[in-house]
Amino acid sequence: MQAHDHAAHGSMLDWLPVALIVLLTLAYLLAAYAQRQQTAGWSVWRSIFFSLGSLLIAIAVAPPLMAWAHHDLVGHMVLHLLIGMFAPLAWVLAAPVTLLLRALPQAGGRRVVALLHSRFVRFVSHPVSALVLNIGGMYVLYLTPLYALSLHHPIVHVVIHLHFLLAGYLFCWTILAEPDVSPHRLSLLFRMGVLFASIATHSLLGKLMYGYGWPRGTGHSLEEVQAAAQWMYYGGDLAEVLLAVVLLTLWLRTPVERREGLLSGARIG
Repeated sequence: MQAHDHAAHGSMLDWLPVALIVLLTLAYLLAAYAQRQQTAGWSVWRSIFFSLGSLLIAIAVAPPLMAWAHHDLVGHMVLHLLIGMFAPLAWVLAAPVTLLLRALPQAGGRRVVALLHSRFVRFVSHPVSALVLNIGGMYVLYLTPLYALSLHHPIVHVVIHLHFLLAGYLFCWTILAEPDVSPHRLSLLFRMGVLFASIATHSLLGKLMYGYGWPRGTGHSLEEVQAAAQWMYYGGDLAEVLLAVVLLTLWLRTPVERREGLLSGARIG
């Protein structure tokens, strides 16, 4: 009986990340509904994007996929694409910071604004910093013993995937610079350049993994590593091209008189 209770308890804990995502999504939707009852309103599309991002993350952190990802490098790469690339883009388009500022009392809103204008947030929210955190983090993970370490230490495993989510969100936000307003005013050309650098370095990492069998010391066969590298290469390209399409779409939706300024005339910094 004790063994059965322990197994059930462990199973419940495994589903905790999914439960947290569900609660976070419900909080967003309730806040969005409250805004829709006011004159300012709230776009249904933003709620759909947040729900889509939450669904992708919930699928990724569900015990079946997490178990697959822990023992199979291909599963790990699928989880990485969902958590670190596709879901963050959907969440950024949902403008959660704007919704939070509208929902909070005035004093709470001032604290959030102060945080957004802090030196730390301004530093990490620059596209170059976000690129280093996002793509640089992948190089550290797969070209060092860190990935092998995560297979034996659950805390390291959790921290890595949390980093995927936060760094992926930060990168998408810094490239789009909307609908949540970015602390930086950067030209479209500059942000496109950083995005192209991301595509190039991400593709290079996939080639290094495929050609040299990284990550090593994991017990994964070369065929499995190469299959995972292909998922990274093609899946990463798809996610980043999608980000580029969204960026250009947002630019085309701006008033004509503002497009030229956004393209090359904005202050960089």
